[in-house]
Amino acid sequence: MGKALGLAFLLLLGGAAWAKEAAPAAADPALELRVMAIAAELRCLVCQNQTIADSDADLAKDLRNQIREKLQQGQSQRDIIDYMIARYGDFVLWRPPFKLTTLLLWLGPVLLVLAGLIVLFYRLARERDGGEIELSEAARARAAQLLESRTEMEER
Repeated sequence: MGKALGLAFLLLLGGAAWAKEAAPAAADPALELRVMAIAAELRCLVCQNQTIADSDADLAKDLRNQIREKLQQGQSQRDIIDYMIARYGDFVLWRPPFKLTTLLLWLGPVLLVLAGLIVLFYRLARERDGGEIELSEAARARAAQLLESRTEMEER
């Protein structure tokens, strides 16, 4: 009992050491909303499957701070997004535009599914056409012998 109380006490006192520091937020809630709206349009370059708004990566935090600073300097959402595109390319956009340089981003998943279906149909057609397996005479004789012994066992 004493050890359990001691452990609970340590957890209560030491919990602050393990607590995560809160992300810096603007003093102005309206500004913070604008920061998060812009960050929701940009892909985290570290995580790649999250927006900058959702990511806890250090780069995402730095980019949110840059967005905050640029908004405080009076830049518009379009200016900030254009800056990020100029710096990191169209890949930084959560929904990149459909153009020649981003064609693979948009069509890649469709092409992979199509390639998988082609391989599947090819294999199924090959199995259907070549369903017979070529056996040597010795293998045929052995198979016939096994089938014969099986039918004899079933008749008993």
